[in-house]
Amino acid sequence: MGGAVIGVGIVGLGVISEQYLATLLSAPIVRIVAVADLDAERARSAAERIPGCRALTTGELVAAADVDVVLNLTIPAAHADVALAAISQGKAVYGEKPLAATFAEAAEVMDAANAAGVRLGAAPDTVLGTGLQTARAAIDHGLIGRPTSAAATWVSAGHEAWHPHPGFYYREGGGPLLDMGPYYVTALVQLLGPVEAVSGAASRSRDERVIGSGPRSGESIRVDVDTHLTGILHHASGAISTVTMSFDGVRSTASPIEVHGVEGSLDVPDPNLFDGEVRLHPREGEWRVLEPSAGYADSGRGIGLIDFSTGEGRADGAMALHVLEIMSALSASARSGVREIVSTTVHVPSLVPLTSARDWRAGRTAVPGAGRPPGAA
Repeated sequence: MGGAVIGVGIVGLGVISEQYLATLLSAPIVRIVAVADLDAERARSAAERIPGCRALTTGELVAAADVDVVLNLTIPAAHADVALAAISQGKAVYGEKPLAATFAEAAEVMDAANAAGVRLGAAPDTVLGTGLQTARAAIDHGLIGRPTSAAATWVSAGHEAWHPHPGFYYREGGGPLLDMGPYYVTALVQLLGPVEAVSGAASRSRDERVIGSGPRSGESIRVDVDTHLTGILHHASGAISTVTMSFDGVRSTASPIEVHGVEGSLDVPDPNLFDGEVRLHPREGEWRVLEPSAGYADSGRGIGLIDFSTGEGRADGAMALHVLEIMSALSASARSGVREIVSTTVHVPSLVPLTSARDWRAGRTAVPGAGRPPGAA
């Protein structure tokens, strides 16, 4: 897929689509040729803002000859249906997280893509930015010695405070684990490798939430999923990490991710963002900030699709499937009280060399090893 300009068709034009458009419209390597949405007027309005783009139905879009990749930005409950429709037309698919609302559906999508010989990619792509990739480079270069453990924490009062239509966050495929967990669990897999087994505990503070903004402000919505989950991840490397994902708190002072090794510790920035400070505390010394040494600089949502389109595919379906199984197993363990074995595994993709925005917009990646070593100014 690398080399030529890639025709992209977008299905789903909700809130997140604006962030994708900001990235993709700045990159000549991709061209948005079609958009589709359940709201036909919203699709027409979006198409009018994009040169050479047309508004289609989903069926028309996945069958269009000039669409090389279907970008699936629908709600989680529709991820599998849209992906399977695109795959049936021989299209590559890159989708928002999670890969599907359930692990069974995600496995079906993966099997269909493999059988059809088409590529499958999925968010989150935040892990390809300079924040997480610089932390990964520090670990790969031995700055903390052998990694032994990590902790990932995300706590909020829930998305209904700001999102005008938050119902899907509280249905199957939502909740803090499936909504925010992909960023943190993907980051942990990138840093410590695949997971073999998990143990989880979960709770739900209430069965209704109240929308706090927009035209439905004051309306109650039902809660069908657990809204607080804590879990333990056993990595194949021998490292152990813990995760806490919650819609039942207000604020937390915990670092988004901490990684500890026998020779030092890393303070890793929020994996929901693309950059941020990486801090290292070696066994002898004090905390110090590491200069960015890897990752796509000044990137945003959609960089994973650009990486995918150039042939790299670091945010691929196999990673998304493994992460979804980890999260599904955590939920199952929370219900049963039994440690769950994770059946899938994944090859951790290669480190992203430090790549400028000018280069990645043109589909160029820096030569591996050409960037700064971790910690160098």
